[in-house]
Amino acid sequence: MKKIIKTDKAPDPVGPYNQAIIHNDTLYASGQIALDPATGVLITDTIEAETTQVMANISAILEEAGLSFKDVVKASVFVTDINNFSRINAVYATYFDEATAPARELVQVSALPRGGNIEISVIAAFD
Repeated sequence: MKKIIKTDKAPDPVGPYNQAIIHNDTLYASGQIALDPATGVLITDTIEAETTQVMANISAILEEAGLSFKDVVKASVFVTDINNFSRINAVYATYFDEATAPARELVQVSALPRGGNIEISVIAAFD
């Protein structure tokens, strides 16, 4: 059985999917772009600001499910410019303890929804 996770503290999906699904004690969160959930505006001032908004959206979904970044076991990061790698990492690293950080890939893609520059999805596990 699966449980759908929905919070108004993260943006509504822009297609036929949910913010996250819990199945067998695992949360699968859909990719988040830097949409401000209050305004619907895409934050693109800097890659740091964009990454921070993405992580805030993920945090809201985790919180709604009763989880935190400590419970994340896998992250998938998609970017439109691999040259932003170190700048993204600087922000991303503030959310995880390096010793227990999740598995991750970061890959460059040609485009992301709404013209975003970064999208992150996560998988988290309940203890």
